[in-house]
Amino acid sequence: MISNVLIFCGAVTLAILVVILLATVSPLPHSNSSSKPLVALSLYIQQPQTAAIPNPRTVAPPPPDAGALIFHRVLTEGPKNTSRVVGKAQGFFIPVKQFAHSGFNIIYLTFDTHEYSGSVSIQAKNPEDDQKDELSVVGGTGSFAFVRGMAVLTRKDEHDTDLVVPYHIRLHLKYPNRSETIPAG
Repeated sequence: MISNVLIFCGAVTLAILVVILLATVSPLPHSNSSSKPLVALSLYIQQPQTAAIPNPRTVAPPPPDAGALIFHRVLTEGPKNTSRVVGKAQGFFIPVKQFAHSGFNIIYLTFDTHEYSGSVSIQAKNPEDDQKDELSVVGGTGSFAFVRGMAVLTRKDEHDTDLVVPYHIRLHLKYPNRSETIPAG
């Protein structure tokens, strides 16, 4: 009986010593520097170049009885329509107050460059400010898999002298905490 108690106490003592030894010699977790925690991009959504618009500096809101606004635009790295094309901007928007924060109102920015391949999904809303909207980035694919963040959409650039002003979009993206980023394609 005493030998069983001594064996049990010895086993417990040995287990405690192993736990203490492992806690002192084990490496601490560290962040993986190869993953991209934050990305900031500044891009431009080009507007169609038409001569029929009476005042091309203003973008007329859709009529109040409009069912949906669907668009497909070119995404460039600079404000000029001759800037390098980096992808496309597509969206679906229901311009009714009840749908202001609806999951239906989405802007997709699709990239096809050497640096980035994939898309970013941005939840749109009814514009509250004529100059700027702060929108939520709700996910992505490819190089942007599972990103979250903020997109700031500016409708008017005071310094631009072109007749048709592109939308300026600044993306502030954060990748989820993960050990490895899967490269696209």
